[in-house]
Amino acid sequence: ILQLASLDVSGLHTSLENMEALLKTVNSSLRSLTLNHIKRSRTQLINLSCSIPTVSKLQFRSNDLRTISLYFFKPCVNVVELDLSENHIKSIDENAFTSMRNLTILRLSKNKLSSVPNGEFEGLKSLWNLSLHQNQINILDTETPFSDLHQLEELSLHGQHHRGKSSLPSNFLQGLYRLLSFNVRNSQLINLDKDTFVNTPNLERLDLSSNDLEILTPELFAPIRNLKSLYISRIAVHSLDFLAGANLTRLEFLQGRHNQYSVVTKDIIESLPSLWYLDFKYNSFYCDCSNAWFVNWTIFSKQTQVNDAYNFSCNYPDDFKGKRLLDFDLKSCSQDINLIYFASTTSMILFVMAGSFIYHFMRWQLYYAYYLFLGWLFDSKYKNKQAPHQYDAFISYNHHDEPWVIGELLPKLEGEQGWKLCLHHRDFEPGKPITENITDAIYGSRKTICVISRRYLESEWCSREVQTASFRLFDEQKDVLILVFLEDIPTYLLSPFQRMRKLLKKQTYLSWPRAAGHPEVFWENLRKALKTGNDPNEENFLSLTQE
Repeated sequence: ILQLASLDVSGLHTSLENMEALLKTVNSSLRSLTLNHIKRSRTQLINLSCSIPTVSKLQFRSNDLRTISLYFFKPCVNVVELDLSENHIKSIDENAFTSMRNLTILRLSKNKLSSVPNGEFEGLKSLWNLSLHQNQINILDTETPFSDLHQLEELSLHGQHHRGKSSLPSNFLQGLYRLLSFNVRNSQLINLDKDTFVNTPNLERLDLSSNDLEILTPELFAPIRNLKSLYISRIAVHSLDFLAGANLTRLEFLQGRHNQYSVVTKDIIESLPSLWYLDFKYNSFYCDCSNAWFVNWTIFSKQTQVNDAYNFSCNYPDDFKGKRLLDFDLKSCSQDINLIYFASTTSMILFVMAGSFIYHFMRWQLYYAYYLFLGWLFDSKYKNKQAPHQYDAFISYNHHDEPWVIGELLPKLEGEQGWKLCLHHRDFEPGKPITENITDAIYGSRKTICVISRRYLESEWCSREVQTASFRLFDEQKDVLILVFLEDIPTYLLSPFQRMRKLLKKQTYLSWPRAAGHPEVFWENLRKALKTGNDPNEENFLSLTQE
């Protein structure tokens, strides 16, 4: 047996001398030693076992070990894996494992530990697996017992048999940056702080099952976006909506048996794009259209296996109680959706048709109503703001027509007839926005003379000027607009503003081309138009018009 690598002497009742003689025969090859159920000479057995330099795995279970003293494992510097489960350990001295710097796995499950104070695991710089399940640990203390275990990857705390409920402090996992697996199943937890997992960003497996955690929030899972496996069975949650906002895009495995949620929505499933295994056994589902998408997805999903989905049962409505969820007929839901689509599409088509009909047959009335409303808005802003009229007329023209305005219009109206006119280049206030200058000029003049040419109709600013004058006309019902045509322009080329003006008062369009034979009549009619009152219904005397 000189090359023996593993030795189990559990339950062997022999003298310490015989045990020492036995171990000496395998002193150079032994790797694993099991000393369970011996219950005597514990300190000597540990010293004897750890004196073998090749032993890296030591199992010391069910030996009625009540406490771990400071120097109990001092000789065990080469031990890598230590199992102390099923003893009656109630306390561990501070720095009890300091000498075991090579220890990577420590099992302390099924003992009687009631707390995990600071210092118990100090010195275990290489430890990556720690099992403390099935003790009596009440996790209420705000200390940080694992802050020195920077290499720890697996931590098991499930099955704590203490009295009363407990909460997990937000700093309980402090220092466990490399933690991959955390198990607190059946630990009588009633609350998890939203910052519980702030210190464990690399966590991949989390088991919260069999605790009274009725409410889970997306914020709880925000720090652990690498999570791949989540166990939430028997936690009494009423809804899975928290998953929709938890951003668990890497979650592959989800188990949620024996809970109280009844509806699984599309948003929940689509928030888990990597999911390949789902276990929702022993939940009672609503067999109505709220679960229609989930039923359809369960049947046809090629990525995710839904465990035992055929036995999912119905809880509502009463007619479906006890029946299978997958037997629910989805046709009724499709009919409802089709009816909604039909109604909405029909309504939209009718709306478009009605709008097209109204525009085609009533567009001029709509234009009039629209500009009447805008006129009221503009006039309500300016009619009480202006002082008495500063000018007799504002001249609206395109700069290409400026030679006619300066050479013909200005000498006649200002030079001979004595009217006070407002022109862009001469009377607009420098530095003021152009739109304000236009509005102030129109509302500060008794009349507005629009000198219309083809260039004028193409100008955006000229269009704004005639719009503003039209607003004033519509709202005040005053004949403030005089149109002078420098060219013969077909009616179809006129914008809606000039067309509406023609509908309101067809005799107010003076034509310069038609006055070629008698210009004195043109100027006299323009003088009379400037002199007349503002009543748009008074008899008009202009004889030269553009029809």
